[in-house]
Amino acid sequence: MCIHRSLKNFSASLIDDISRKVLMGMTTLAKEVKANIKTGGNVKAAEALGDAFAKAAIAKGYKKAAFDRGGYLYHGRVKAFADAARKAGLEF
Repeated sequence: MCIHRSLKNFSASLIDDISRKVLMGMTTLAKEVKANIKTGGNVKAAEALGDAFAKAAIAKGYKKAAFDRGGYLYHGRVKAFADAARKAGLEF
């Protein structure tokens, strides 16, 4: 699982390193996330994305992943995303 954050949005992708394919991806611009948030660049948006991303990944059969934070420090939005994804059932 790889993440990217910008000033206005947050995104996460589930990637298979061996076959070099993106299995699934989601951003704060997705309908199921955008309906629950006011803006995409804050901690609440990262929490909503983490919850929705984990539920979608589990629905597709992915329960475990390695977390690549892409060099971002583990606090703020990155930590909120990871905590919400773990709470929703994704293991990493």
